[in-house]
Amino acid sequence: MRVFHSVAEVPSGFGPSVVTIGNFDGVHQGHHEIMRRVVEIGRERGLTSTVLTFDPHPARILAPDRAPKLIMTIPQRLRRLENEGIEAALVFPFSPDFAKLSPEEFVVRILAGVLKARCVLVGEDFRFGFRQAGNIDTLRTLGQAHGFDLQPIPAITRGGERISSTRIRNLVVNGRVSKACRMMGSPYSLEGSVVSGQGIGSKKTVPTLNLAAENELLPKTGVYATRTRDENSGAEWRSITNVGYRPTFDGQALTVETFLLDPPPPEPPRRIEIAFLAFVRLEKKFEDAGALKAQILRDAAAVQRFHRRVSRLRVG
Repeated sequence: MRVFHSVAEVPSGFGPSVVTIGNFDGVHQGHHEIMRRVVEIGRERGLTSTVLTFDPHPARILAPDRAPKLIMTIPQRLRRLENEGIEAALVFPFSPDFAKLSPEEFVVRILAGVLKARCVLVGEDFRFGFRQAGNIDTLRTLGQAHGFDLQPIPAITRGGERISSTRIRNLVVNGRVSKACRMMGSPYSLEGSVVSGQGIGSKKTVPTLNLAAENELLPKTGVYATRTRDENSGAEWRSITNVGYRPTFDGQALTVETFLLDPPPPEPPRRIEIAFLAFVRLEKKFEDAGALKAQILRDAAAVQRFHRRVSRLRVG
């Protein structure tokens, strides 16, 4: 997938394209349906399947006090879009000047001009342009004038519940990562560098990998069944992860520590991604390190059983 981080990076010969516009945070099941349709139209009409997304989130500029904490980092989002079959992504640097563009200026400069759109897909509640003056009817009219047709996408529901990034954020912060996984179509994950801890685990409990998470959104503190992946080698391990403050040792800073349940690599990975599969228990303070270690081993045994059940379901 070709990725452009500014209009200047898009080559003059780009397109023609079929474009969908949005933040696509979480790249959830609703987004999956949109991407599937974008790729389908691209193949049918010989158009480049393209996503126009934004960094930072527009709310960070327009209403910073209401800006959401994002589920995914930009690299995570782009990897997921590529997996969906998207051929190109323009990660537009959202700015106060860009926010002042009228709906027509946005269409003429970006959609018709830079991306040479011939078809545009957006949600039925799509708003754009200065002070969100444009809506789906505005976009349809402008499309007729500038050479593209519009395909509105209705909201996607599962079990009568609308799938949205906002709903997924609420699930994650409440520890309901299993349901978030079902809505996303893949596990909610944290990624970042492995950093040195205080050495407490290797000396008193169990050795862990300490993650400096780059994601804005963190799950509710507690213990989780997880899967840990080395971002460089691609190796994966079943794991159990604690998100919390290490109250047994009077910790003050929030940490993300993962204990590998499979044989660890000879050299610890430098960057990892931790996929959160299920909530196990709340974090609690124990009498001493020995009591904590005993609980960790009980948790590890329970998570091992969880992973075996999941593995059997996959095979079946």
